[in-house]
Amino acid sequence: MDLEADYIATTVQNTYDALPAKYKPVKATEDFFQWVPLSGIVAVKKNEQKPRCLSLGTGMKCLPMNQVAEANGSILHDWHAEIVAIRAFNQFLLHECLELATSPTSISPIVRRREVHELSESDGLQPFSIHDDLRLHMYSSEAPCGDASMELLMEAQVDATPWPIDQLDPATKKLPALLRGRESFAELGIVRRKPARADSPQTLSKSCSDKLALKQCTSLLSACTSLIVNPGNAYLETLILPRSQRVEHACERCFGPRGRMKPVATHQWNGGYAFRPFQVRATEHEFAFSRRSKPESSRELRTSNIAAVCNPHVQEALILGRLQGRQKFDPKGLSAICSKRMWGMTLQVLAMLGTPRSLQSISESSHAREWKKSELFADRRRVKADVTAEALSGWVRNDGDDFEVEPG
Repeated sequence: MDLEADYIATTVQNTYDALPAKYKPVKATEDFFQWVPLSGIVAVKKNEQKPRCLSLGTGMKCLPMNQVAEANGSILHDWHAEIVAIRAFNQFLLHECLELATSPTSISPIVRRREVHELSESDGLQPFSIHDDLRLHMYSSEAPCGDASMELLMEAQVDATPWPIDQLDPATKKLPALLRGRESFAELGIVRRKPARADSPQTLSKSCSDKLALKQCTSLLSACTSLIVNPGNAYLETLILPRSQRVEHACERCFGPRGRMKPVATHQWNGGYAFRPFQVRATEHEFAFSRRSKPESSRELRTSNIAAVCNPHVQEALILGRLQGRQKFDPKGLSAICSKRMWGMTLQVLAMLGTPRSLQSISESSHAREWKKSELFADRRRVKADVTAEALSGWVRNDGDDFEVEPG
């Protein structure tokens, strides 16, 4: 029994339990029980046992690739629980940074101002860091979709024979570079895309297993957050799964330095980036809305379409990547964790701090695509390029969503 893992899991579950009913699946009936995956990020201060839930998310859907170009930064591409929790964590960091930038006397228990000797004299970027004595952990109620859950997926089938591929790549006559989640069970240790079901709309969103594997190199920070927060203390120390969802050899293959990440296991990059593998630990606690929590009195198991977003500053319920109850292109339907809002917060922080010299060359640009192509993200781009070339080959960018970046 891993008491720390149990404590972290219950911290996330208790935070979720405290949310109002509108953020949760409907109550079980004789007809059906609704389930949803839950993920959360917890900070624990070194030598203390007082975990604090910094963010959580639920959800299991993503945006079809034929709708990405219409998203305009205002619709989430991926609202699987793990991704929602990570985005909510980044929104929390941006909020903390904004408060620190607004008031020189403000103090945050999670984020600190970096000392002068830690800053680069050439650009003045990344003026903040997560406190050095904090450790970050993630709890998930289900094994991440993709490579880490392939054995569980096979075990759940009546017939565990690998599903055939409908079409080989016409150019190479080989398997497609990016398989759907449930295609070809025999292929392990590879990049897969969401969703798993063959009858679902096509997407280019990579599986949560793949995204978490990459986060071991890029840190939990999103692109915009990495402009103002140093990545050094923003890596996960552990991923905690229910014991029923933790297949040790699958997790080692997916995330470990002796598995598919071996080619980058000793890598360190400029900008504070490195391969920092997390441990995958087991908890005995199951989530109340897990698929395994279905009561015998309910005849059918159904999925919930609500994605909950929560951190100390935000509580939201999302449907199809936007605020529940809002139409597709309603400007009031933007989630606090959508790209447009997150980039807006980043620019607010930068405006409060004054424009560093390295930002002046692109300060006239108003589009996210131009920001991401700039030298500001050169170190981060190098990390992603190396990892997707050497360890996560087959990674295909989910491009097409460009939008204006403006403070707010």
